[in-house]
Amino acid sequence: MPSNRTVSDASITQFTNCRLLRDHQLTREDLWVRDGRILDPEKLFFDEQGYADRQLDCGGAILAPGFIDVQINGGYGVDFSQLSEDASVGVAFVAKKILEHGVTSFCPTLVTSPPSVYHKVLPKVKVQNGGLHGAGVLGVHVEGPFISLEKKGAHPERFLETFRGTGGGDRPGGIQRLLEVYGCLDNVAMVTLAPELAGSQSVVEELCQRGITVSLGHSVANLSQAEEAVQQGASFITHLFNAMLPFHHRDPGIVGLLTSDRVPAGRSVFYGMIADGIHTNPAALRIAHRAHPAGLVLVTDAITAMGLPPGRHTLGQQVLEIQGLHAYVAGTTTLSGSIATMDQCVRHFRHASGCSVPEALEAASLHPAQLLGISSQKGCLQYGCDADMVLLDDQLNVEATFISGEEVWRRPLQHGAQQGGH
Repeated sequence: MPSNRTVSDASITQFTNCRLLRDHQLTREDLWVRDGRILDPEKLFFDEQGYADRQLDCGGAILAPGFIDVQINGGYGVDFSQLSEDASVGVAFVAKKILEHGVTSFCPTLVTSPPSVYHKVLPKVKVQNGGLHGAGVLGVHVEGPFISLEKKGAHPERFLETFRGTGGGDRPGGIQRLLEVYGCLDNVAMVTLAPELAGSQSVVEELCQRGITVSLGHSVANLSQAEEAVQQGASFITHLFNAMLPFHHRDPGIVGLLTSDRVPAGRSVFYGMIADGIHTNPAALRIAHRAHPAGLVLVTDAITAMGLPPGRHTLGQQVLEIQGLHAYVAGTTTLSGSIATMDQCVRHFRHASGCSVPEALEAASLHPAQLLGISSQKGCLQYGCDADMVLLDDQLNVEATFISGEEVWRRPLQHGAQQGGH
């Protein structure tokens, strides 16, 4: 038999009997993986005369790119914004648990906190690949404290910051002030800020030059302020419609970015949607999707209470109360994050928007990868990409999760269920 060892000693896995999500559609074809990456079978057969070492029958299920959550505050009793002896332990625990929801990569998110929390937590949450141990960490999303007082939402007012310098007077401190507050940007992938804050333009530009994604949110910015931030490099909107001025026909505010004609050529503005059925009315979800479908990024904005029973929990420095599927700042009616999982958001988005299955899946995979500039490695199943994948049934329930082509989670068989059936 011909050898497949001419290029690599690594074994080759062939995923058969599946509907692959590739090029925005589901197609019936096999997928080949070696060394954690997706292979071009033509090159394998004709150039190497190779073959598969093992086959995995997907039973006719959908094989899609693994989900990427760019806004998740914690879950299962872990709050990323709480000081602990070692923040990486909590992140690792959540990383393991979210595998069952099809998430293969994520950005642990810190809400507005005192500088001491950032200084202690940020150095501990390092970028790392996923595997059996859990989903990969793409870098931290710091949401605040450079946000609007009027649209602080569940963020504690006493820790809000401006870009003013600390040396007296009203001279903007800009990026220096941001660095004082965060302590270090080494492990930061995204920063949410309010673009109307004085000095924000230079900060947006500097962060983008450092390869950090800038998101606009918790803001009372008008459209021209938002457009200016985009021209400086901002590329994301944090949970569209939530914690921003409502849409108005004379000045649509940040929401207007979805159809703005002042977005630089070749650039795209993405926007996060918490499709949990609570944060955004289905009609608003449909309006956003129909206005700018290629920019929609599903986020969970999940908090400590995800995966736990109702009761009292924390989000950073705030106490939250979970009532049914709603998470409120205790004693108020202020919504604060969600308790939805990513696969729930995908299912709700598909149902509420009436979009196609590929569109629903790409909003949780391709679009966040494009937002973070990593779509040549993650978020799609093109040749050469990381084999981070999720296997789903027709109702978009997760059956199995794979990272680098290796199975890291599989749904347990129901009692009395037949093996191999779909």
